[in-house]
This record gives sequence, structure tokens and C-alpha cells, in this order.
Amino acid sequence: MAALRRLRKCPSTGIVISHLHTSSRASAKQHYKMLVLGGGSGGITMSARMKRMMGAENVAVVEPSEMHYYQPIWTLVGAGAKSVASSGRPTASVMPPGVKWVKSKVQEINPDTNTVRTDDGTEISYEYLVVALGLQLHYDKIKGLPEGLEHPKIGSNYSIQTVEKTWKALQNFKEGNAVFSFPNTPVKCAGAPQKIMYLSDAFLRKTGKRAKANVIYNTSLPVLFGIKKYADSLWEVVKRRDLQVNLRHNLIEVRADKQEAVFENLDKPGETKVFEYEMLHVTPPMGPHSVVKGSPLADEAGWLDVNKDTLQHNKYPNVFGIGDCTNLPTAKTAAAVAAQSAILNRTISKILKNEKPDKKYDGYTSCPLVTSYNTVILAEFDYNGQPLETFPINQAKERRSMYHMKADVMPHLYWHGLLRGLWGGPGPYRKLFHLGMK
Repeated sequence: MAALRRLRKCPSTGIVISHLHTSSRASAKQHYKMLVLGGGSGGITMSARMKRMMGAENVAVVEPSEMHYYQPIWTLVGAGAKSVASSGRPTASVMPPGVKWVKSKVQEINPDTNTVRTDDGTEISYEYLVVALGLQLHYDKIKGLPEGLEHPKIGSNYSIQTVEKTWKALQNFKEGNAVFSFPNTPVKCAGAPQKIMYLSDAFLRKTGKRAKANVIYNTSLPVLFGIKKYADSLWEVVKRRDLQVNLRHNLIEVRADKQEAVFENLDKPGETKVFEYEMLHVTPPMGPHSVVKGSPLADEAGWLDVNKDTLQHNKYPNVFGIGDCTNLPTAKTAAAVAAQSAILNRTISKILKNEKPDKKYDGYTSCPLVTSYNTVILAEFDYNGQPLETFPINQAKERRSMYHMKADVMPHLYWHGLLRGLWGGPGPYRKLFHLGMK
């Protein structure tokens, strides 16, 4: 908490500093010592760290978006507990002052020539490259969904365009099925598809509509949650609140005009089941960024191929990766980005000195499983799927304090800690709380 107090004292960057950034639309060739692709959580935190390491004039960030969003809060936006406005700030206000902001999309990465081409034809060369391009959402891979999202009873907490539709659908719910899906692909924040189910159930109870509602969670996974300790607690929540969970069910079609969702049974190929709905929350299929997938940097599945210990690319030693775009075998969350940023910072500092990286990323990630408007199960775990908990308590229990952490502390830590390159995850505090035992 002392660290949090110190962070609070840091002056807010705010929009006032935006004139310090330079943006580029020129076609002339540019060169930077460190080029960062992507202005999401991984890209901004690494550009802040690289600015401190090698000077602002040597660092550039390629990012087309004018707005930067704290996406973990969209779970609460979709349930009416937070405003959508609270989730976003101008990209100019989070870009480290003095760092070059190239306001374009990445079109092509050529690691063999150490160059990147943007969508306006600009070629940028680099000495070192950090890829932080995130992943892509594929609403179009579910038949009828893109046009279905125009209908009022369908929402998705995974995009800024559709998150408020979830809240509207929940408010307008009268009776029938409230259906929630989890796709048959890797996703970012694997807990989010069921968090909105628990919140919707809580809202329907609060508004006296629960007796006329069937709350249904259809997941492609063979488990409710990947870590047994937390899954056991979630099954208790499911049973206590009479929620229907169907494992190995994958959404393949939405018939919005009939209010029907078609799911395939992954254990019985070809078998489908139609669910009528009064409300439908869709988690879209996701996949690697097309630019990464189409480059020599990708593994066979299209993800950025990095060393799981050091985050250095397995083939190109001057290329590094962070966050959702990588093939790191851990959950894709903002908490993982925080822990990765500290390790990657150390890796790059060693590489610059021609030394071997000496710190290993343990796969730490976190998923605050929101189970109501005032309770959270705080799941934290490593590469091996073993709990790696920060606090000396059983975090598999629903707790009001952990809801406060999710809703109020973590956003502050994100804007004023992570994005400034000052927060590298709770590792040091874990050791402190556990008296050096973890």
C-alpha cells in the first residue's frame, strides 16, 4: 500500500503533455534504437521503461488509435457497475513524453532487414524491436453474429463498440434464457466470459427477475476454469446460485431475428443444439494478429515465437515480445503483462551489455473472478497451473476486499503504475507477505 501511496503522489501525465509527442505521416525512412509495435498495455509500459533505459529520442511506438482503453474494467461496464468513459484515456496522455509516436498501423515486419513498414508506406528501421500487438477478435467467424450485434438483445464485453449493449440487454431482460458463451480458441482474460454471467445473475436477483430467468453458461472448455483450486470454488458458486453450465459447447451461429443461438457439441462432432435467448453475451473467437501471423516471427500457430523464460525471440535475438501476441503458455491478461514487463526490461538491459539474461518469467498471471457486485475470487497462478497467491489468505474464497482491489485499486495501479513502467507485478510484495517463502 505504501507503493500505491507513492504512485498516487506522482503527477498525472494528462492530456496537457500531448504536445511533446511527435506523430508521423511522412514517407521518409526513419530509424530508432528501440521500436515498439503496439500502444496497448504491453507497448506503453515497455516504451516507458525503454525511455528510461536509452532516452526518449531513441524510442518510437507505432500505434494508430487515438484512445487507449483499460479493458479489464469492461466486465464491470457490461454489468452497469462502471461507466464506459472511465475505461478510456487519449493515447497522447499515456504515451511517454518525448517518445516518438508513429500514428499508423503496422503493415509488415521484416526481421531479416530490421525494418517495419506502416500502412502509409513509411519504412522504419530498428536496432531492437518489441512486439506488443495483442490479438485479434473474430466476430465474423460466428455465422450471423456481425449483423446480429445490431439487435438489442446481444452484447459483448470484448469491444468498445459492444460492451454497453451488454448492459442494455441486461437492463431490458424480462424472462427466459440469459446465455453466455466461451469460444473454442485462446482468449484474453479467460475468466471474463463467466464473470458477466455471475454479475448478470446478481443483477437479476437484485431486480426481482431471477425467478423467471435461466442463466446458462456454454463453454467450449472441458472445465469451468483451468486451475482446479479456483474451479472448485466456482462450481460451488454455480450450484448455490442455480446456474446451468454446459461444457464442450461452442457457439457457431446466431439467428438474431429468431433469438436463437446454435452451439456445436465438441465431444460429438456434427451434433448441434439450439438455445433460445432473451439475452446473449458472446465472447468472440480470437487469434494472432495478422501482421505477426504473416511474418517470420510467428510460430506454427501464428503467435509470436518467444522464449518463455526471457521473452526474447527464439530466432531473432534483437526481437522481443510481450502480452497477448506471444506464444507464452500462460493466460493472456494485463496482470501477466505487468510481470512480463519487469522480466523483459531485465532481459533487454542484459542484452544491451552483451550479457546473458539472468531473470526468468515464471508465467505469473492473475484473473480476478468477479462473482457479484461486491465479491471476487482472486486467481493467481504460474506456468504450471499452480496457485501463486500474493496474499497470505485463501484467495479461492469470495471476498469483498478483492472486489475493491479489482474495481478501485487495479485501475489506479494500471494508469499510474504499469503504463509508466513503475509496476512489474506483485512478486516483491508476495515475498514480503509470505515472509520470503514464495
